[in-house]
Amino acid sequence: MNSESPSRRKPRSLALDLVEAIAERIRSGALAVGDKLPTEAAIMAEFGVSRTVVREGLSKLQAGGLVATRHGIGTFVRGLGDAPGFRIAPEQLGTLRDVVAVLELRIGIETEAAALAASRRTDANLAALRLALDELGQALEQGRSAVAADFQFHLEIARATQNSHYTELMATLGRTIIPRARLEPGEALDEEGRIYLRRINGEHEGILDAIASQDSDAARAAMRTHLVNSRERRRRAELGLG
Repeated sequence: MNSESPSRRKPRSLALDLVEAIAERIRSGALAVGDKLPTEAAIMAEFGVSRTVVREGLSKLQAGGLVATRHGIGTFVRGLGDAPGFRIAPEQLGTLRDVVAVLELRIGIETEAAALAASRRTDANLAALRLALDELGQALEQGRSAVAADFQFHLEIARATQNSHYTELMATLGRTIIPRARLEPGEALDEEGRIYLRRINGEHEGILDAIASQDSDAARAAMRTHLVNSRERRRRAELGLG
């Protein structure tokens, strides 16, 4: 057993521990195909982790094909982990063309996800979106990477569609789809990074406002603007235009 205190360990390592523990139960047969996993609260209590860790762990299990979530019902064992054929590995994001290609994919997927989220979101979805943006704002104030909070915001929009396929696809894509994912979690932001975060934070706020107002057209437009801006910012940065 790892003697390191859970409270002192990084959420990512805690999530990986959670994934391995549940995956082992599936492999051993303790959790059979079709079985329903415990609730988030029960998993939090059993493993002594936060809701964020549980959600990240479940997202990884979904991405690995071990479980599937049915909205309003629960998360169920899907199989022994035949990974989905489609994924975007970090090495596939080594060039400007690679990053732009992923942003084009996201424009196609996430604009409609935002529109669906606006028409279907619940109060709980709004609270989760607000929490993700608050965490992004804290990262900005503290001068640290906001990749995790940024990805969480987009993942929560997928959840708000009430369509598990959107959630599973976003979980499969993972944090590497965030253009700044090359910035390590412990790496401090410079002033340019802070300016970048302020811009995207304002765009995120516009998306959230539209979803909160249940305005599908506005949410679709706000998400498209955000992702197109991200694409153009990436192009300008690579060309040294600021």
